[in-house]
Amino acid sequence: MNIFKNTYSGKKVLVTGHTGFKGSWLITWLNLLGAEVCGYSIGIPTSPSLFEDAVLAGSIRHEVGDVRDRAQLHAVMQDFKPDFVFHLAAQAIVSTSYAEPFETFDTNVMGTAGVLDCLRKVDWPCVAVIITSDKAYDNVEWPWGYRETDRLGGKDIYSGSKGAAELVFSSYYHSFFRSINTNVRMATARAGNVIGGGDWAKDRIIADCVRAWQTNDAVQIRSPAATRPWQHVLEPLSGYLALGAQLALDAGLHGESFNFGPKAEQNAKVVELLAALAEVWGFDDPSTSFDVVGNSPFYEASLLKLNVDKALLQLQWEPNLSYSECMSMTGVWYREVVKNSANALTMTKTQIMEYQKIATDRLRSWTV
Repeated sequence: MNIFKNTYSGKKVLVTGHTGFKGSWLITWLNLLGAEVCGYSIGIPTSPSLFEDAVLAGSIRHEVGDVRDRAQLHAVMQDFKPDFVFHLAAQAIVSTSYAEPFETFDTNVMGTAGVLDCLRKVDWPCVAVIITSDKAYDNVEWPWGYRETDRLGGKDIYSGSKGAAELVFSSYYHSFFRSINTNVRMATARAGNVIGGGDWAKDRIIADCVRAWQTNDAVQIRSPAATRPWQHVLEPLSGYLALGAQLALDAGLHGESFNFGPKAEQNAKVVELLAALAEVWGFDDPSTSFDVVGNSPFYEASLLKLNVDKALLQLQWEPNLSYSECMSMTGVWYREVVKNSANALTMTKTQIMEYQKIATDRLRSWTV
């Protein structure tokens, strides 16, 4: 298979936030693609942890550091000299942002500025994909998807921090990277409501389900009617990797932003998500798998979805999985690893290969 045109084979790739859920899937995929990976992260964010369960530290250059520590990050970047940088490091939990608002802004805004400032001193060809979030948009809960040109902002701390990170990117791009002679090509990527095996973060619906179901308890949910564009973790990751590969070839993408989201029909209510997962887990009656405990103690949007036409037009990227395939892959990973003691790394690699096979059969652009 000609995955991402073999762009990453033999290349050096720096991933910030590599110990998190998305970061662990990304470095596993990059390893399979033949990349030499360096990860830079402040620590292990959850317990349990996919990064630890899959024993990923031994398969990469594992650096412990804070993206706000410009001196350390600069030293790592200058020593490793990456061909590609994927910036995922962030405080990504909405509930935590209410408990730690200053720390959330500090990490998500100044951390992004730290990465961009280190990239400013790169004197070799390098491609950088800066990951923010769909929460970067000022969400007025309209029924159509947000486009990359729509207003940024946020009514809550987490959304505000992601909108601000996008403004930092724009400022750095126009101040230091806009020249045609720049060594660095960069873009931002926006995605959200990602699910998949190995996510153990607090106040995440899938992780909360598995923690409860392990002990035969019903999971407690706050907003059963909230609608989200659920997507498997490999969907946005395929977008990030496709963006990086195309950005290396096309200077016209430099400084742009791209949305990565599922098909419109994959918008589903929380209660519908739970029913699908409970069935895979093995509940005879999915309605017994959860209890509704009342309103959320903090603000949560009830509707948010993205328009991905730009990614389709300029990258020829499109989502790969159906809703049922997304739910099945997620549920099977937890069922096999948690209930049946399957190896976490083997299961993760197997699902990446399965995803690639589905994409190849469907002639997705990044496979041909």
